[in-house]
Amino acid sequence: MEQDPVPVDLGRPAPDFELPNQFGEPIRLSSLRGSPVVLVFYPFAFSGVCTGELDELQAAGAEFSRSGARVLAVSCDSKYALRAYARDRGYSFDLLADFWPHGMVAGAYRAFDAGPGRPLRASFVIDAEGLIQAEVRSDPGTPRPVQAYLDALKEMV
Repeated sequence: MEQDPVPVDLGRPAPDFELPNQFGEPIRLSSLRGSPVVLVFYPFAFSGVCTGELDELQAAGAEFSRSGARVLAVSCDSKYALRAYARDRGYSFDLLADFWPHGMVAGAYRAFDAGPGRPLRASFVIDAEGLIQAEVRSDPGTPRPVQAYLDALKEMV
């Protein structure tokens, strides 16, 4: 399925949403204003490339904390699967369930592949005012570099 390479114009407001995290707690993007957010869409919990990417996010946690950024990882898995995934891998950031309506938030960012019903590998670095400042995408099976997020956060300072 052909995807638009630029889901939203950089510098424009990030589409707001509210999704449950792995504990069922609602996380609303607009309530996080005042600090940057790294929004990471990934296809599937427990899959190889996705696990590698999220492990790298966890390993870089101190660097994200230093920049004041909150990491939100979003898939279409249920909150129950995400809770097991976070527990199994030791993730300390929020895993958000874009489960129902299926992929609605990923769709708002043009980061949803309706064919297989999963998010694309698309990430957005959002500044403290809620504006999208950077986008990082990769092809299926290709991990996104964590350094791209860290570089985007440094540029926002």
